[in-house]
Amino acid sequence: MPDLPTLPVTFRPSRTRAVLLTAGAAIFVVISTVAMLLEQLSPGDQLTFVFTGALVFGVLLMLSRPKVVADETGVTVVNITSRRHLDWAEILQVNLRPGDPWVFLNLSDGTSLPALGIQPGIAKKRAIEDARALRALAEARSIGNPEQHHG
Repeated sequence: MPDLPTLPVTFRPSRTRAVLLTAGAAIFVVISTVAMLLEQLSPGDQLTFVFTGALVFGVLLMLSRPKVVADETGVTVVNITSRRHLDWAEILQVNLRPGDPWVFLNLSDGTSLPALGIQPGIAKKRAIEDARALRALAEARSIGNPEQHHG
């Protein structure tokens, strides 16, 4: 079994996040600068440009939000617009199959929860390592050690 990461540990697609945040900031700066340089625009039109740039940045900021945080109590999955905490015992399986856009957690209630914080997009090797680490943690804390179940 691989060495377990020290808890708490946060998994997030760092390169994807860096690209999204850099692009968002650049788009905001360019749109705002263009708005201020176009003298034929009224102040209201300029404000609309700046607002549009801020809106684009906000969308990219939300897309950069996903992460998976594992700690002693379980796993918190933060996706684009949602956040869910799972006890270790709720996680039956951690899946990242070839072609999957991100990790899926098979849960004890029969559902599957996407965990966008581990995605192979730009950094495939890192995502595979992160998925293996989360799988090892889940197995050590719930699947492989039923005596650790609380309740």
